[in-house]
Amino acid sequence: MSETKRVALLARPGEARERLRVALHEAGAEIVLEDDPNTLDTDALGDSAPQVVLVALEPAIEDSLERFDSVLHDPAVAVIFDEADLAARRQGWEAQRWARHLAAKLHGHRDVLPPGREEDVGLQLEPGLPVTPAQLHEDAEISLHLEEAADMALELPSDDFAYTGGLQARQLDAQVVDADDWLRSASTSMESASAPPPLPEPPAVVPPPLPASTSSSTFDLSNLSLEPLEGGGVAASARTQGAVLVFAGIGGPDAVRKLLADLPTGFPKPVMVHLRLDGGRYDNLVRQMERVSHMPVLLAEAGKAAEVGHVYVLPGDVVPFVEEGVVSFRSGETIHAVIPQLPPADSAVLLLSGSDTSLVEVTAALGNGGALVMGQSQEGCYDPAAPKALAARGAELGSPAQIAQRLTDRWF
Repeated sequence: MSETKRVALLARPGEARERLRVALHEAGAEIVLEDDPNTLDTDALGDSAPQVVLVALEPAIEDSLERFDSVLHDPAVAVIFDEADLAARRQGWEAQRWARHLAAKLHGHRDVLPPGREEDVGLQLEPGLPVTPAQLHEDAEISLHLEEAADMALELPSDDFAYTGGLQARQLDAQVVDADDWLRSASTSMESASAPPPLPEPPAVVPPPLPASTSSSTFDLSNLSLEPLEGGGVAASARTQGAVLVFAGIGGPDAVRKLLADLPTGFPKPVMVHLRLDGGRYDNLVRQMERVSHMPVLLAEAGKAAEVGHVYVLPGDVVPFVEEGVVSFRSGETIHAVIPQLPPADSAVLLLSGSDTSLVEVTAALGNGGALVMGQSQEGCYDPAAPKALAARGAELGSPAQIAQRLTDRWF
């Protein structure tokens, strides 16, 4: 097992520093110092005794780095420079690739391939026949794939040849269908159905003449009127007072799933999830949350109103807003500007693992106005920076299950 490296992270506060910290944790490093080199004490870097120094390089810190030359030029200390702008913009596959290269540099090896790769095949000749594909997959577990296919079957388009044999009602070993026999039987049934026997002609029926008094009657519409709607023309069912806004990031999907699993059906507030995804596959996140939520889970769309008892996943360009008591969605506004718009007495803001620390101040301000504001407790929290900062301002911390119970006690 590789030795854990002591790493000092020199970077200004911001997205680059957050991403580099996550990459170091994933690489198994021990972060002994994390600070802005512009404000860091000259002796503090040396006193932390790092084996590696990772610098998020940008013009704003170049002059300050000269103060740490004694450490940065020490042959016993490895120095890794990364462009702060690139570090802040890396997402998805590119971020994972860079993290693997960082781990290789820290531990002194050249293994930068992703996990799950096939082993290199030796070139030495061996006696006997080569392994067949059937032998390679002899012990492969396919039941999970069959279950997933069964779950997705109902979402696929179907026609007259669609097999509807009831996947869940049968055992997996009995779900084998001869495609040729199936198509032949389906074709035969369609041919027989295409030539139905002639139907007997119905007897002629002559309707009786209408009374003379009804032939010239008309409806009097002069006394009809529409029932006025309460609230200036907005239906009461469409008016949503407040919302529950949930923020998460690294390590957040698991916390959000646990929270939604404990919220009851018919919860009287819309629940909105703002979770940063590197790949932007929010449709996949909706499907993940649907598996555990007792409420419908939808992808928020600009121009539509939120409904109580629903969960909405917010894509990166869609945010909620409140107008005349109605919570709706629109694009072109930052999520930070949305929080103060929520009615405090009828709203909650939750900061779970990986939430953006820049949300702490505006969230705490809404809590001072009477909103339910909570953060995820450190136990089981992958990135507790934002919840801890929120707790320092007087907010309560709790597990996802405890937070769900608080929401239920308050409004259900």
